[in-house]
Amino acid sequence: MLIAVDHGNKLIKTIHHPPFTSGLEENEKPPFGGETLKYEGKYYTLSERHIPYHRDKTEDKRFFILTLFAIAYELETLKAYSPNIMRIQLSVGLPPAHYGAQNEAFISYFMNRGAVKFEFKNRAYTIYIEKVLCFPQSYAAAVTVLKSLRNKPKALIVDQGGMTADFLLLKDGVGDLSVCDSLENGVITLYNKVKSKVNSELDILLEESEIDAILMGRKKHVSAEVAAVVEQQAQDFVNDLFSTLRERGLELKSGTVVFVGGGSILLRRQIEASGKVGNPLFVEDIQANARGYEILYQCAEDGRRRKCLRS
Repeated sequence: MLIAVDHGNKLIKTIHHPPFTSGLEENEKPPFGGETLKYEGKYYTLSERHIPYHRDKTEDKRFFILTLFAIAYELETLKAYSPNIMRIQLSVGLPPAHYGAQNEAFISYFMNRGAVKFEFKNRAYTIYIEKVLCFPQSYAAAVTVLKSLRNKPKALIVDQGGMTADFLLLKDGVGDLSVCDSLENGVITLYNKVKSKVNSELDILLEESEIDAILMGRKKHVSAEVAAVVEQQAQDFVNDLFSTLRERGLELKSGTVVFVGGGSILLRRQIEASGKVGNPLFVEDIQANARGYEILYQCAEDGRRRKCLRS
């Protein structure tokens, strides 16, 4: 069974199950409450506190365990669970700037583990990860709207994630990995700036969920003063990001700029208000990278990658 997983620094996304925070709690004994996964004698529950930023997600086993959660959720949602060994094909991705250096290690991280046994919600799972393919983030999300970019000589993909803002240039629908990078300008950076500003000026401690609510227009839970600080910090953050892209020689007022990722959805009002983008195209699906990984995997398996993407 093919399962696509987008390993974000803020959220883990699959195609059929709602995203969940990239955070884990490890326990020696079964914890009280929460959806528990048991693996190698230890118990894991998801946490709303995301794992600190890892440029290399293979440094420890936490992203593998998060992947087990993702696989279990997908099998459960699709009603594809079996008590027998389940053969899994994984489609995953990395930021474009990290892809060349890390994709082989990321594939190896999931492979050659034999039959992986774990328990989830008191149900025993045995999976065998038989194949893994890895693709560039951002491009994968753009694949989901490639038909609208087919006749565009130039399109800039901006993927606003949790810890990074990734960009990749497309020329006639083909990714140019010589014009890509990952900037450490993700929304987690914005959260930290907002929380520090509100705390120092107004003596209020904000949660990330409260900041999200304000940026999505739900402000009744805070004063107008707090909302104004959050809005201004978000606008400054977006303007600074666009200035950084401009310094890299990337023109935002010509061609199409495709905004993907949860951060782009969250900051859409600020992006549109900046006046720095001529023709923005927003991919509103937060699971777009995962959907793109599935499409790219299927095309690679067909052996007709270019034809598949242009059909």
